[in-house]
Amino acid sequence: MHALFHALPAFLARPRRVIALFALCSLCALAACSKPSAPWHLTDVSGHLPDLDFSLVDDSGARVTGQSFAGRTTLVYFGYTHCPDVCPETMARLMQVLQRVGPDAAKTRIVFISVDPARDTPALLRSYVRAFDDQHAVGLTGDDRAIESVAQRYRVAYQMEKRDPDGAYEVTHSSAVYIFDAAGHARLLATDRDSIDAIASDLKRVIHAKDA
Repeated sequence: MHALFHALPAFLARPRRVIALFALCSLCALAACSKPSAPWHLTDVSGHLPDLDFSLVDDSGARVTGQSFAGRTTLVYFGYTHCPDVCPETMARLMQVLQRVGPDAAKTRIVFISVDPARDTPALLRSYVRAFDDQHAVGLTGDDRAIESVAQRYRVAYQMEKRDPDGAYEVTHSSAVYIFDAAGHARLLATDRDSIDAIASDLKRVIHAKDA
């Protein structure tokens, strides 16, 4: 338990950008109670977070829910297209993870949920996520209430920063990636301290649930 809490700063995207410390502390405390038959490299959140469930709009403008991704292992990341560093870095890392899992990547989806719905239109999200992966990644958005609802559901905190004189602004948010199995159950939490190989290894276990 001490080691787990000692590693909490690694759960944060950047010291100035992340405000999800208490939410992640609670996740880690709960996860510490779980002892899988074989150790996970990532943080096990099985049974401690709700199933994949939401009602949002995808980057083609279609209404989607958590059930839209049934049958595929889903990696959910909360970010925004104007993010200067953490979001593109995380998406690039996830692309490397999918390369590591090889053919099993066909059984996955990366779901990029915008925390900046005022600017992130479906068209902009589509262009953004397709720049990283035009096969496995999809962007989701919605109105403020819908985004707040799904963020609260998974204990994700985010906040708009003060606008600069040109009207531009950044959004603080956590950098964690949530991994849900093909049945929509929350399984793992990956952070920027987890290596690409570690994420890929655990992801393959979740994809092949009988081996997990």
